[in-house]
Amino acid sequence: QVQLVESGGGLVQAGGSLRLSCAASGRTLSSTAVGWFRQAPGKERGFVAAITRSGDTLYYADYVKGRFTISRDNAKNTVYLQMNSLKPEDTAVYYCAAAPRTVAGLTTTQYDYWGQGTQVTVSS
Repeated sequence: QVQLVESGGGLVQAGGSLRLSCAASGRTLSSTAVGWFRQAPGKERGFVAAITRSGDTLYYADYVKGRFTISRDNAKNTVYLQMNSLKPEDTAVYYCAAAPRTVAGLTTTQYDYWGQGTQVTVSS
């Protein structure tokens, strides 16, 4: 079992930055792939970024490439999502998830554990 808690969301103007954190307890995140997903009102939850167990491979959705960066701090058992050049269309609830059964996951079905989400709102 692993419990995930996201933090760092908030309201920011377009062009601004936020850093989301995903803190884990119950299991070390270094033993699992970790992903970030987001869900806007009326839309399905979609992939944003993922980092493999080893941390040596990163994956990004096309719409965040060059703007978002996923990273992990194993000493703090935390995974981060640095979001720069934010756009109004990035507004959503952001979720982190852990996937112990796979090296890396790009779909929600590959993840077994989810946080409660953190709201990101980007104003124009």
